[in-house]
Amino acid sequence: SVWGRGTTLARELKGEVVVGVWATGKWTGRMQTDDGQNVVTSVACSADGRYLSIGDSAATVQIWDVEHASCARTLLGHQARVGSLSWNGHILSSGSRDSLILNHDVRAARHVVSVLQNHTQEVCGLKWSLDGSQLASGGNDNLLNVWDFADLSAPRYTFDHHQAAVKALAWCPFQSSLLASGGGTQDRTIRFWNTNTGACLNSIDTKSQVCSLQWSKHTKEIVSSHGFSQNQLTVWSYPTMTKLGDLNGHTARVLHMATSPNGQTVVSAAADETIKFWRVFDVQKSNGTRGHTAKSGTDSAPGRIQKSRIR
Repeated sequence: SVWGRGTTLARELKGEVVVGVWATGKWTGRMQTDDGQNVVTSVACSADGRYLSIGDSAATVQIWDVEHASCARTLLGHQARVGSLSWNGHILSSGSRDSLILNHDVRAARHVVSVLQNHTQEVCGLKWSLDGSQLASGGNDNLLNVWDFADLSAPRYTFDHHQAAVKALAWCPFQSSLLASGGGTQDRTIRFWNTNTGACLNSIDTKSQVCSLQWSKHTKEIVSSHGFSQNQLTVWSYPTMTKLGDLNGHTARVLHMATSPNGQTVVSAAADETIKFWRVFDVQKSNGTRGHTAKSGTDSAPGRIQKSRIR
């Protein structure tokens, strides 16, 4: 799932992507792949919200005009499914099961401007830093790489601390060099990295597969989504990593999350074929206090404001 600027929300579903307006809960358009056997495997929205990139099982990346719901171009270059995408201005990075990361200049006819090689298995996580200076990539080889935009010939850092696939990646909005990463079923940890020094600042065992991470835009908090056995979202205070609450409601692992443009609502998409909207992050009050929808120690879902099922 991705959340573009304004109210546009996109969710991949088998061979198509559905686009909707979250405030009304109505799905307003569908972007379908040409081949009925093709499966959508990743989506990412450009910073201005005008374009949606779609990776698929046929090893292609499609660029769609959101307003007109039309495919503007198709990018080739991978040899296997494209499982991760991330935008950095006019550069779109794609990660594939072929273990490669391709950087595409979407303005150019010869769009592949660089090929990043350091993973040995599928690239399942990909995220550009907010200032566009660094790219984080996670793989099924349990590796986390950090690449400098100024020199993409080799990773600046390669971390092998995780004991499972690294799919969950999130750059901190209040500290540009702070990166959070989450490991899969055999790892279960969230780790925090200073990408200027290469130091691992902290780690916590969440007791569950970490599928996705989202930082708060307003407070020093982070939310993680999980798989077996609770399939929950967990809100943490940073840097103490005190658990502020669990948000339950999904019945299968929560594969993806995205945050609304105002930074208050998180949408989660799970293997139970539902998406849910949660009022997770409140804006900091003028007196420095804030109210949190998920109280410490609770496992209910008071923050869920809307849910809908996609079939």
